[in-house]
Amino acid sequence: MRLIDRMKHYKVPGVSIAFFARGKILWTRAYGYADVSRMKPVTPDTLFQAASISKPISALAVLRLVQDGKLELDEDVNVKLKDWRVSDNEFTQEQKVTLRRILSHSAGLTVAGFPGYLAGEPLPNITQILDGEKPANTKPVMVDTVPGTNWSYSGGGYTVMQLLLTEVTRKPFPDILNEEVLRPAGMSHSTFVQPLPKSLKQGAATAYESDGMPIAGDFRTYPEMAAAGLWTTPSDLARAAIEIQKDYAGTSNKLLSKNMAHQMLTHQKDNWGLGVALAPTDHPLRFGHGGSNEGFRCDFEAYIESGQGIVIMTNANSGDAIIGEIKRAVAHEYAWPDFNPERKATVPVDPATLSAYPGLYQTTVGDVVLIKLTLRGGRLYLQADPFGADPVEMFPESASQFFAEEGFSITLNRNDDGSVTTLTIHAGQVHEAKKIS
Repeated sequence: MRLIDRMKHYKVPGVSIAFFARGKILWTRAYGYADVSRMKPVTPDTLFQAASISKPISALAVLRLVQDGKLELDEDVNVKLKDWRVSDNEFTQEQKVTLRRILSHSAGLTVAGFPGYLAGEPLPNITQILDGEKPANTKPVMVDTVPGTNWSYSGGGYTVMQLLLTEVTRKPFPDILNEEVLRPAGMSHSTFVQPLPKSLKQGAATAYESDGMPIAGDFRTYPEMAAAGLWTTPSDLARAAIEIQKDYAGTSNKLLSKNMAHQMLTHQKDNWGLGVALAPTDHPLRFGHGGSNEGFRCDFEAYIESGQGIVIMTNANSGDAIIGEIKRAVAHEYAWPDFNPERKATVPVDPATLSAYPGLYQTTVGDVVLIKLTLRGGRLYLQADPFGADPVEMFPESASQFFAEEGFSITLNRNDDGSVTTLTIHAGQVHEAKKIS
């Protein structure tokens, strides 16, 4: 398959990639258009929104301040918060919200992700975001489970962390990140400034819907900077990942001490370290993170033992599909222990069994809230919210287990009477979605 053909298939205008190994960026590739109407090509220096990859970069700043004694990983964040505090309730009587728990998504805080703001819309300040007050477009951030007990992805938690950093340092968040992470790591093409300054817009990619239409105003603004506000390039993200690898090995300390790098890459809750997702404990040590802002999809993966890794950034809501195909190709080429292509056999499924599966399922995984299953010509198709993307065919490997060519699978959890009330999503992490109609 040719990558440019797959990009057309998925309606992904632009792709930018950086591959690194043993402390160096070995190659970069840029495909397609940063802006289709202007025929502006993607280059290795084109800026993309890193979306949730902002989180591990922000985590590095936190860990540096912990090293300096300005913050503590296991201290109640309310001790140092001033303008806004996490509201105490029945869940916080004994266990408290801490930075360690925020970084590992186990603080019990709500609000998984943020939709961003259209160009020209009023932007909320950080306390309005945390309180869910207009013009904020998300609900209040609060504790809804006992801190430390469950893993639950929370961009809201990282927004609490953003406020804490600014109050402790008395500096704007972009300045903190520039001083603590971007400049030391050599990330000279990166910024957390939101909205993106006009001087940088010419070098930024336009964001696109899954149907190929551009986002109104070219892209959205994310004042939730720690959670979703980084503009960067694959090469710059590769530089940060390389530095983490070096710090972990003790051959550098530009960002973290060896001890702190080991804490960052130690499993805290499920398969999460401090700011990064980790491979299961029985796998070679791998850290990474994905990102999903409106009109942007991206991902990075890095191994400790081999020193290899990759960063892939796209400017379309349908970018996850092409990212999965690129990762499988790279994994095959470089003999990675993960992400390799699989050969699977399909089996026939009784139409009566299939008829129980269509419907609308609700989850809170990252930015995906709703999943729609439909039947067409005796075949099962899946669409994820937003529903602009073309349905993805799900191929049966058993009566209740289905996989997609894009690299994920689902399990329909059947009751004794054959009905279905939940499905399980297998896409790196395992999550459940409840049938609501």
